[in-house]
Amino acid sequence: MRFARPVGLLLSAVAVVLWAFGVTVLQPLTEPIGPWSERLPGNNTYWARDLRFLAIMAVAVGLVLAGRGLRSWSRTAVVLGGCWVAADLAIDRTDPIGVRATVLLAVGGCAVLGVLAVALMGWERGLPPAADRKVLTGAACVAGVLTIVAAGIESPTDREPELNQGALATAALLVVLSVAAALAAAPARPRSRVGLAAGLAVASLLGVGLVRAVAPGTRLLPEMALGAVLLTGVTLLAWDWPGGRPIWRHHALAALAAFVGPFAFLLVTAIPMLILLPIGPTFTALAGNSPINAADSDLLVSLCRLLAGLGMSLLLAWPTADNRR
Repeated sequence: MRFARPVGLLLSAVAVVLWAFGVTVLQPLTEPIGPWSERLPGNNTYWARDLRFLAIMAVAVGLVLAGRGLRSWSRTAVVLGGCWVAADLAIDRTDPIGVRATVLLAVGGCAVLGVLAVALMGWERGLPPAADRKVLTGAACVAGVLTIVAAGIESPTDREPELNQGALATAALLVVLSVAAALAAAPARPRSRVGLAAGLAVASLLGVGLVRAVAPGTRLLPEMALGAVLLTGVTLLAWDWPGGRPIWRHHALAALAAFVGPFAFLLVTAIPMLILLPIGPTFTALAGNSPINAADSDLLVSLCRLLAGLGMSLLLAWPTADNRR
């Protein structure tokens, strides 16, 4: 478990850099230049916003990992994520651009992360080392589901080289976070589990590349396969092995849930969000960007996937066999 803190903080810092790059480099590429009185942008125009929000969620997951799932760290991660999204919208209104802005945002974000980490480590000083395996497994599930949307993110043209670069980098970070959190949730880390973690990371990274290689609009099955492999691997890493062996029937059920669950939860969350709670258009307006035309939809895919990830954590974050029964 010693690896959890340095690895979690390092991955959070990487996520901060990705976020800063998204604000100053990727976001300006997606903002249409007016006048747009008759030609408003369409579906997936603000793909950079989703990548930024995924990076913010990765910061929070990394903080949960660094805190080994403890309540103080987890609550702080949730609050930090919400405040960071609000700050992102305010910063987006100012349209920062250039290397200097990227460096300033990255340094400022890492400074905030460092101050919080130092404060939390001081708060828990003197307490016995502990870990909440259920929270860590849930964080791994959330990162695994978020990997799917990062791998499959699209734009109206899908010809921007920066789209592939940003999607691959964000998805790779989320894969590493998911595997690291699952390994931290394991009751022990013998060579078999460490080897499994390495194999799962490699297979998932190859899956991300496969999803990006498939033509847009035909990525559903590769995305479902990627989610099934990654989330089933999370259960193999994090769950108990009574007698030194996995309970294969439990993992078989987990594999079925991992194959269909993320997309079932996506439908359950996306439809109400489009009809009853139009968060996407609200965020677009708050950021000062052009609205999506009425014939298309402004869906915040990253937020839908976050809710789907939380739903999958309710299904799969049961590391002990007794709780699964």
